[in-house]
Amino acid sequence: MKRFVTTACVGLVAVPLMALGMLRVDVDPALPVYTASEGVSGNIKSIGSDTMNNLMTLWGEEFKNFYPASRTEVEGKGSSTAPPALIEGQAQFGPMSRPMKGAEVDKFEEHYGYPPTPVRAGVDCLAVYVHKDCPIEEMTIEQVTEVFSVAGKDMTWGDLGIEDKDWASRPVNLYGRNSASGTYGFFKKIGLQGNDFKATVKEQPGSSAVVQAVSTDMYGMGYSGIGYRTAGVKVIPLSYEGYEAASPDAENAYSGEYPIARFLYLYVNADPTEGITDPLRREFIKLIFSQQGQEIVLKDGYFPVPATIAREDLEKLKIEYDF
Repeated sequence: MKRFVTTACVGLVAVPLMALGMLRVDVDPALPVYTASEGVSGNIKSIGSDTMNNLMTLWGEEFKNFYPASRTEVEGKGSSTAPPALIEGQAQFGPMSRPMKGAEVDKFEEHYGYPPTPVRAGVDCLAVYVHKDCPIEEMTIEQVTEVFSVAGKDMTWGDLGIEDKDWASRPVNLYGRNSASGTYGFFKKIGLQGNDFKATVKEQPGSSAVVQAVSTDMYGMGYSGIGYRTAGVKVIPLSYEGYEAASPDAENAYSGEYPIARFLYLYVNADPTEGITDPLRREFIKLIFSQQGQEIVLKDGYFPVPATIAREDLEKLKIEYDF
């Protein structure tokens, strides 16, 4: 079987997702079980990715189980809102569904003298959704580019090989995210191969709104994180031309056979010489990289990171954790 290996950007380094080395959906048993520490209190503010709203909320609820006096406030209007929130000190965590752009890193570094630190908190597949009754079975990335971008004409379902007379002449109605979204940027880079979106793509305010729109439009097609899948839509296996189509599941994300897989990041302000020193942020990050924290990743429809990733990111932040 032919294989296309995708990469996920980690800082300035591209790492193959197959290098995660874990081809299963279970949480890595090498991750520790989280236990509460003393002297932890305060409020956590998260500003950034809409894709990660549910994750941040669920982590916050689990954190409160250990620290009843804590409170987590989550604001998700798009990944592009995370960098300025971190720079201005409005949030301790900046969730992003894409890596920070060079200009965003530069602005942060101009302010603090060091770059922000990315924490790889989970793995997501961006999915192409159609209505549950749509007869299409798979697509190539080249077709996705034609459908969604200015590189292709306005498409009908017949152009995608659907011969059913009730479908063939119908236009493909397109749904997507706005330009503040990391999902928008990542899909443009990989799914559209860098081309601009068609003006006919109906921009939605959030990831769940895209899926909801497609579920109510028989001839709709949209893109969103796999964690937002519902019974009203169908997920389309994808490939590059000449390769076998792969579904957006855990095995294909880790192996690199699914072409639109990515890390979900939490960006933090951490002096590289000191790391994370305050107990509130330290324990929240330890919870994320615990059995309980990665079970939440699975619960929300995403894929967990292995202990190897957790160790690397905790070491960057100088957080000690028993594995």
